[in-house]
Amino acid sequence: MTTGTALAAVTGLLLTACGGGAPVDAPSDPATGVPAQPDPRGMLAARVAVAKDQRYVAAYTLVVQGKAPRSVLVTVAKDRTWRVDIQGGALGGTADVAIANRPEGVYQCAINPPTGCVRVGATNKKLPVSIDPRLQYVFIAWLDVLLDRQVPLAVSPAEPLAGTSAPCFAVEPGVTAVQPPIDAGVFCYNDKGILAAARIPLGQLMLTGEPAPAPDTITLPGPVVTVPPLGTSAPPPPKPSSSSPSAAPSISRSR
Repeated sequence: MTTGTALAAVTGLLLTACGGGAPVDAPSDPATGVPAQPDPRGMLAARVAVAKDQRYVAAYTLVVQGKAPRSVLVTVAKDRTWRVDIQGGALGGTADVAIANRPEGVYQCAINPPTGCVRVGATNKKLPVSIDPRLQYVFIAWLDVLLDRQVPLAVSPAEPLAGTSAPCFAVEPGVTAVQPPIDAGVFCYNDKGILAAARIPLGQLMLTGEPAPAPDTITLPGPVVTVPPLGTSAPPPPKPSSSSPSAAPSISRSR
């Protein structure tokens, strides 16, 4: 089944009566007889359901206000392993990292400078805040959140983000959530179930070009090592050396 057909099928299921097999007309307002507007959350869920089934390699640009654009490369492999390479994803934007998820765990891999991969958690688990770039959730964990009707979310249609014609939806976590399972933002998915654009607190993501076919599995960009993972914050400035020369003594004029 093609992705376009899958999207149509999922959308049809959302409009099917619980006990019947044929689509039914959208409910009408009893007072006016005018068909009710489609449910934005259901429309978004239909596209996210297709996104869950996609396997691909896709390049994005991340635009953060006041900073140079950064590149993001997302790989979702055929075996459901995944990897997200983030330019400037660590040390306050000065180091490039990849977050990779394999059956044996989640790894943070330093790409530039290359220092290897560190296992930082169990498979598909959140990372400690101090080392978490968070961008990987947009493509992986948040899909389940958007599909779960038990999660309190306010969803409404949004104006298309610049550079995309894909339908966009504004998502706001419920105010009762102590720790929101998703960041507030605007998410735009095309008919193939690929994230075309998103605006989140971290910045604005934009798909660049057509996604490429997925590999069978993801590979780590370096050997597994036992070193501390890189933090997301900028490192503190180096302390002055105690051996730094003192002020030059004054030279007295001889008589």
